[in-house]
Amino acid sequence: MRLIEALRAHRLLAIIRGDDPAACERAAAVLVDHGIALLEVSLTSADALRVIERVAAGVGPGVHVGAGTVLTADDARSARDAGATFAVTPALGEGVHASVELGLPVLAGALTPSEVLAAHRAGAAAVKVFPASSLGPGHVAALRAPFPDVPLVPVGGIGVGDVRRYLDAGAVAVGVGAPLTGGDPAGLAERARSFLREAGRP
Repeated sequence: MRLIEALRAHRLLAIIRGDDPAACERAAAVLVDHGIALLEVSLTSADALRVIERVAAGVGPGVHVGAGTVLTADDARSARDAGATFAVTPALGEGVHASVELGLPVLAGALTPSEVLAAHRAGAAAVKVFPASSLGPGHVAALRAPFPDVPLVPVGGIGVGDVRRYLDAGAVAVGVGAPLTGGDPAGLAERARSFLREAGRP
């Protein structure tokens, strides 16, 4: 399944980051067990490439494991070699272009109309509207008007109560980090269920 098809089907991208590789792996396992099939492991995490490698090797074919915070060509190559099936960037730059050249689908970070257009023209599979909370769902709706064919995925500060508002504004999916994966590990399963319900995937 291509990245854009996976985003449209699953509607929720879980972002994992942390200082404890084992905890990141455990979080990924819980998320997958509860039906979340799109995972991004940020390269800012401790031993991130090893986490990606282990998570990617342990999930089934229906689960997509990507690398986040891909800034450079080295990041893109390392992520691909570790088993990442897509890349995510916080902004336009070398990470976007290198990922495209490597054939690694990329969710490229952008915020303004000019940046959205540049990301699309650079070959991004979808555009990560970041940081989404700074402008809210209305910004996504406004971007949809001039760019109806560009898949938009808002990321940054999205709580469970915001998911439906962004999807209703025209987002193909939402990316969620700390509000989902950054809290008490014991509550991760319930948070996963709550986010999935709001994304229309009970």
